Amino acid sequence: MAEDWNPALYLKFEDERTRPPRDLLARVPLERPRRIVDLGCGPGNSTELLVERWPQADVIGVDNSPAMIEQARARLPGARFELADLASWTPPEGTDLLFANAVFQWVPDHLDVLARLVAALPAGGVLAVQMPDNVNEPSHLLMEEAAAAGPWADRVAGVARDVLPGVGAYYDRLAPLARHVDIWHTLYNHPLDGAGAIAEWFRSTGLRSYLAPLDEAERAAFLTDYTARLEQAYPARVDGKVLLRFPRLFIVAAR
Repeated sequence: MAEDWNPALYLKFEDERTRPPRDLLARVPLERPRRIVDLGCGPGNSTELLVERWPQADVIGVDNSPAMIEQARARLPGARFELADLASWTPPEGTDLLFANAVFQWVPDHLDVLARLVAALPAGGVLAVQMPDNVNEPSHLLMEEAAAAGPWADRVAGVARDVLPGVGAYYDRLAPLARHVDIWHTLYNHPLDGAGAIAEWFRSTGLRSYLAPLDEAERAAFLTDYTARLEQAYPARVDGKVLLRFPRLFIVAAR
């Protein structure tokens, strides 16, 4: 069984991680949705935005991580949270908004899944999705370098996340199912406290698949190697911080 997500580690960068769902929410063209589902709700930081904007709506958070669901329930006891696998999950009747913050990059064949979800929405329903589009950034390329350079190379070969399809692939798949599809990229530059902070950021997300097969000593060695590579790729700025360049893909499809 894969190791569960770590909500506390994920939330060390809560402000930075909540900015993209806040930006996505600003582009959702709905006034009074009846039911909203936060897909891949994580620890509830994105769900909280939905509850605050539409307090009268029925808001449901779904995730495949028991630890994340537990954290979300503690954060928002008035909302509903459920364990689910998005590869096969189907929205309940009356769902007007499917909101997905940084989850579908982990879902196999997610273009098929997104098309299925849009088709399941009622007229006027909206699918709003945000995904990291950073596999070709130094932060991720250096994971592969560190993976190939150590004694763990055979055990972590092939665990890198796939590059997202081009925007045209998303448009061509979703446009026949929707009356309007809006697709854009936003490039964030997060000031962080050095290369070690970048490694901490990804230890709760992109590094999980690299670290999971390793024992405690190997994990420490991997992180030391990876952090040293980050120090070369992300120089300190005038105030001592480094800038984590982080491109993200946004999609809003209205049925």
